[in-house]
Amino acid sequence: MVVGHMSRIPILTRDQAPAASQAKLDALREELGFVPNVFRIAAHSPHALAGLSALHGAVRGALDPKLREQIALAVSHVNGSRYCLSAHTYWGRRRGLASEEMALNRQGKATDARANAVVCFAAKVAESRGDVDDRDIESVRAAGFSDAEILELVATSVYYLFTNFINNVLKTDIDPEFASDEALRHGP
Repeated sequence: MVVGHMSRIPILTRDQAPAASQAKLDALREELGFVPNVFRIAAHSPHALAGLSALHGAVRGALDPKLREQIALAVSHVNGSRYCLSAHTYWGRRRGLASEEMALNRQGKATDARANAVVCFAAKVAESRGDVDDRDIESVRAAGFSDAEILELVATSVYYLFTNFINNVLKTDIDPEFASDEALRHGP
């Protein structure tokens, strides 16, 4: 409960979660080293947690981890998700992204031309609710992305939209791991 508010519904411990959610929480703890609050809050509904976990697993292997964090920062900034901006500043730092780069990513930009095309595209997907134009598709193609990778960019953007919506609707408390001054300073 780092940012001075309480989540709109309780953040569950593993043992408080429905039995059908517990195995997914255990798998997340194994993968990440802890279970972020977004998953703990989603655990109220085994169906919501299953969907969130499935999409998390699907996009996790689709793109470079740094690029996924850059997408997350761009999409989360568009959606004003303070929780997700904090989380992805933490994960971005762990994946080697510099503070200056992450500040650009939140603006829908990147220093590297290939990443810039992706981050700009992800921000546009979020801003336009997916109603991008031909130029947007051509910009990621020109940066070397295949049709399959364009679909992965969309899927990754949608995964972060999903987490943004959960956290914005439920006002999820920011995990202590994510609550750096840098992350909170760059919130919406």
